[in-house]
Amino acid sequence: MAMTPSPHSPHHRGLEAEQSLRTALTAALGHEKVLSRALDRHSRAHDASHYLLVPEVVVIAESIEEISAVLGVASEHQVPVTFRSGGTSLSGQASGAGILVDTRRGFRGVEVLDDGERVRAQPGATLRAVNTRLARYGRALGPDPASEAACTVGGVVANNSSGMAAGIEHNSTRTVESMTVVLASGTVVNTADDYALEHLKSSEPELVAELEDIQTRLTGDPEAVDEIRRRFSMKNTMGYSLDAFCEVSDPLSLLVRLLIGSEGTLGFVAEVVFRTVPVQASAATGLLIFDSVGQAAQALPTLVETGAKALELMDAASLRVARRLPQSPEAVHAFPLQDHAAILVEYRGDDHQELQHILEEAAVVLDRLPTTLPAELSSDSAVRAGLWSVRKGLYAAVAEARPAGTTALLEDVVVPVGNLASACEELAALLAAHGYTDPVIFGHAKDGNLHFMITEDTEEPAALARFEAFTEELVELVLSHGGNLKAEHGTGRAMAPFIARQYSAVLVKALHRIKNAFDPYGILNPGVVLTTDERAHLHDLKPVDRVDEEVDRCVECGYCEPVCPSRDLTLTPRQRIVVRRARARAAAEGDEALVAELDAQQEYESIDTCAADGLCATACPVGIDTGSLVKRLRGERHGRTSQRVWKTAARHWKTATATAGLALDTASRTPSGVLATGLVTAPNRAARKVLGADTVPLWSEDLPGGGHRRSRMNPELVTSPSTEVPGGLMRPVSDSEAETGSSTEVSAIFIPSCQGAMFAPVEGSAGAQSAVAALCAAAGVRLLVPEQVDSLCCGTPWSSKGFGEGHALMAERVLDAVAALQDTAGRHGADKHRAGLPVVVDATSCTEGVQGIMEQAAASGDPRAAGVVDAISFVTDHVLPRLGAAPERRVSSLTLHPTCSSHKAGLTQSMQTLAEAIAEKVHIPDEWGCCGFAGDRGMLHPELTASATASEAAEVRRLDAAEHASCNRACEIAMTRATGRDYRHLLEVAAEVFNVTERTW
Repeated sequence: MAMTPSPHSPHHRGLEAEQSLRTALTAALGHEKVLSRALDRHSRAHDASHYLLVPEVVVIAESIEEISAVLGVASEHQVPVTFRSGGTSLSGQASGAGILVDTRRGFRGVEVLDDGERVRAQPGATLRAVNTRLARYGRALGPDPASEAACTVGGVVANNSSGMAAGIEHNSTRTVESMTVVLASGTVVNTADDYALEHLKSSEPELVAELEDIQTRLTGDPEAVDEIRRRFSMKNTMGYSLDAFCEVSDPLSLLVRLLIGSEGTLGFVAEVVFRTVPVQASAATGLLIFDSVGQAAQALPTLVETGAKALELMDAASLRVARRLPQSPEAVHAFPLQDHAAILVEYRGDDHQELQHILEEAAVVLDRLPTTLPAELSSDSAVRAGLWSVRKGLYAAVAEARPAGTTALLEDVVVPVGNLASACEELAALLAAHGYTDPVIFGHAKDGNLHFMITEDTEEPAALARFEAFTEELVELVLSHGGNLKAEHGTGRAMAPFIARQYSAVLVKALHRIKNAFDPYGILNPGVVLTTDERAHLHDLKPVDRVDEEVDRCVECGYCEPVCPSRDLTLTPRQRIVVRRARARAAAEGDEALVAELDAQQEYESIDTCAADGLCATACPVGIDTGSLVKRLRGERHGRTSQRVWKTAARHWKTATATAGLALDTASRTPSGVLATGLVTAPNRAARKVLGADTVPLWSEDLPGGGHRRSRMNPELVTSPSTEVPGGLMRPVSDSEAETGSSTEVSAIFIPSCQGAMFAPVEGSAGAQSAVAALCAAAGVRLLVPEQVDSLCCGTPWSSKGFGEGHALMAERVLDAVAALQDTAGRHGADKHRAGLPVVVDATSCTEGVQGIMEQAAASGDPRAAGVVDAISFVTDHVLPRLGAAPERRVSSLTLHPTCSSHKAGLTQSMQTLAEAIAEKVHIPDEWGCCGFAGDRGMLHPELTASATASEAAEVRRLDAAEHASCNRACEIAMTRATGRDYRHLLEVAAEVFNVTERTW
């Protein structure tokens, strides 16, 4: 069944009208801000909801002036406007068919005020970004939705989101102090200005008069006041914030309150000042297991009385999904799961003593509850994080487990807490009656707020009819319990047709008057919140297209987007996925023109500029690595010739790295006057033009000179199979050894990265390989380096480009080299067998690559597989304790750049520990992210690195530390290029601080 179109779908307007709109927008904003390609429109059309509308045009707005210009054009052409930032919205309010205004790129500002008591934030900033800046002050935003890693301030305010602990006490309504808003007319009002009220009255007299009249009529009607107070005593995001009329009196305050929760239908919120809430330093979290949802719900009033800050309900279906998550904690698996339900409970205190007092009082109640297992609460940060990761990732995890060919539909309702148990039982019965055999029920039980998920084939008429009938009965069920049809996800398109079912005619009329007063031309997100179409919730439902095995589980939640290095340049992981889905849909429908257009456009946008760094997998609740898809697609476009060339490079890697190093060295020694003539750069640019920008790296003057062969850097470490090897296997360091550094029995196989052979270190520095060797030598730690080290590589240059044959050849070479040294060490060790030495690598991306080789070997039962440790961890754990405290020559300040590989490997803490041992003050920028250099991608597409590092670079320049360090040479080059500061390996700085550089071999 084809999707039923919206009245505002683009095919209701002619091509001439569309072109006229684009021309007007381009004249007002400039060509680069107006995106009309198929790839731009389809990639941004999708949000996390089960609705899909493809816009006529996308506008990238980065200032209030540009927003005003867009609204002026939209009013003139009578075209709807939808504002878009994070796109985590679940009710269809973040996609529209006319002009889609992408505000996330330019509206990311965050300013902490009054030592964290307040914060000014723009709509494109994620909640996590804001809370990261507030953390050092012990403060946070009041709203705390589970999607805080990806959802933005704009969405939180527009939906009046609350979350897991916020309730209605700390949502946006209660914590927004002031805002800057752009109204549909283009009028800009900063409500914090001294003359804001006078400005509003003079600029928008009709709006002010209408709001005052609505307030007079509502407050003069006792029944209306009683209904409003009853509805808003619970979470309620149905319609607009009618409670404002009962709580504030002046038009300016009404403006602020009505914009909160208006879902982009009354104006654009360009900036918000929040009053923050204190973060209680101590917390304890646990999982209470009950035999059924009903039993768990019956315990809620009692649990609320214990002062629990969060009570999160998960039914049996939720727990089954949670058990499949790789990060699920032991508590989720500790019982035989049948019809059980769980409540995630958390208590908080300002300090340990206060928390203990709260827990002692709560224990009396918890011990009496009919739980399946004794209640266990933990203050351990790792345990707590594991429990919360299950809850926060539950929506995406449940949706990912949906049957093939179906869409996940998440509903969000609220009932009085006292009615929750019966409402849960009736909801379960209703779902079963309509044939939803495996629904999932979870939510913020403390507030009586339930989320439940069903799956449907939105293109099957019978399924759609079932969904329609179910929704009708659901509305009756919720309202019969005195509840609200939407608690925190916004009315959107999903519940807009049912406004008149929840509210009396008097309140419905007020809602429509509010909309008409703010938006007389009806251009702001039409069809959202209010509609005259009783079946609007059944239109524009998102189809499901199965395309790629790697990413078909994607539910388009957008959690991946904030960490993607190409997010401001081309596409994000979510967008790469939905473009391929759009292509598959076009192909199935025979739209060859759209297929061809998307194919041509996504070559650069989707494939060439993806860093393939895997950070998206760390942010994705179900671990999807879109980079692995991109690597496969790169491999598919390679011909046999290029596969042979790269396989040959693997066979002769020693020569390849030496040649690359020589070329860089030659270029770096060329006088600037010669460079200015283009004698060096012209051939390089010509080769890129002929062979392609994704084939030939772009040389630039900021690249370092070439490095040196690894075998020559530390020749005494190079070990052949016949070498006599003193020492033995890895073992704990004794106290006496730690004090004297006398032992030489701790040893490892060291494979220095070939990045050091290609790129010279910062001038005056020894390089990572020599730093590792010197630190280990000073500590009495013996390293073994393969004799054929110059020919070894981690395999990333082949895997990232999709050259499978070359990668397989290099993997064999690495495995053989490691096994030979294991045999050598074993013959001279205590057990006379193959030694179990770890492999140490001095560049985190290369550590990841070697680890991948070893994991694949281990999975196939290959005895050559060995453990892999990054040099940062190795030095921190096994070398640093032997060196003792750093001398007084510690650097005054050091700014760290973690890499994508170090983040994925969990090395940040080791980096921090080592940095704090050698520097008096350590900074990790709040804006840290992947640099996008990605091996050679930063040289193939330097624009990717420039975009990825822009925010972090600005912060680094403000910090202006004495030293700058990372853990990967390519990333150090990228950050040096971006910031103008010399970045080098953290271990190079450590070697200098410990004064061991003279030990370099």
